Amino acid sequence: MDISAQNLRDRLRGGLIAAAATPMTATGEVDLDVVARYFAGLVADGATGLAVLAHTGRGPFLAPHTRAAVIERAVALGVPVLVGVGGGVRPPATAPVEVASPAEAASPAEVAEQARVAAELGADGVLVFPSEGDRVALHEEVWRAARLPMIAFDLYTRPCPAETMRKLLEHPGVAGLKTALLSDAMGCQRAIRLTKEAGRLAITGEDRMFGPSLLWGAEAALVGIAAASVGVTAAVLEAFRGSGLRAFEEASGRLDRLARATFTEPMEGYVRRMLWLAAAEGRVPESHAHDPYGPPLPEEERAAVVAAGAIGR
Repeated sequence: MDISAQNLRDRLRGGLIAAAATPMTATGEVDLDVVARYFAGLVADGATGLAVLAHTGRGPFLAPHTRAAVIERAVALGVPVLVGVGGGVRPPATAPVEVASPAEAASPAEVAEQARVAAELGADGVLVFPSEGDRVALHEEVWRAARLPMIAFDLYTRPCPAETMRKLLEHPGVAGLKTALLSDAMGCQRAIRLTKEAGRLAITGEDRMFGPSLLWGAEAALVGIAAASVGVTAAVLEAFRGSGLRAFEEASGRLDRLARATFTEPMEGYVRRMLWLAAAEGRVPESHAHDPYGPPLPEEERAAVVAAGAIGR
């Protein structure tokens, strides 16, 4: 295991990395001052690190100059910063085509270039989106291009086969693995076990199995539910580190109630729901609480989401 990966693993252990959204208008315009204030607020309220341009941040759809500026705003805060690289799916027909850069999955060379830029801008590591091709080869190409520690990603839309996961966890540049399997408890348990056996950091991305994933051995969190109401997630980690079962139960219950309102069908709508919460909390202006790349949601759903956030607080 490379020393840089060891250092990132140790630095992230026990922490809450917020998978931050990228606040934008309905037409996809990004105001970098809004982004900077939003990131700073997440850190002030309990996030010990930031994951930017990941799935929650709609990184695959943003132009390179916007991606670079977002990374710079995150790095300026002095906390560990992970940058999402790769991914890319065809955006919805309603998406603003002028900012929807990749119509298809990024090529390995493009993913490597994204990682190189992230390293140049001072990021601490990259979160590598699952790919349809050779995942091990993709991680090696990213490593050669950037020499930046990597977090592997077991995602419910593209679960990682066990043998592939073992090979990824043997790579010297892999510091940890994030599991985000949504409802596959056995798969989550397997990923955590294999990650820890390999000496890497087991990171939960399980917004709907958050408390259980900690009990199964997750050692850090990187979750989209911390894109707003970040204190609700931080409280679960704090209670877990304590000795009071009732405090952990109560904190987990608050988070679960929030997750039921935000991480539900259509699942891709969670980004918009988290931005609704961020606006209700004053983290972003209403004008920038949009997700042009997600599915449309009924306006009446917004009240239920905001109410769930208020109860959680």
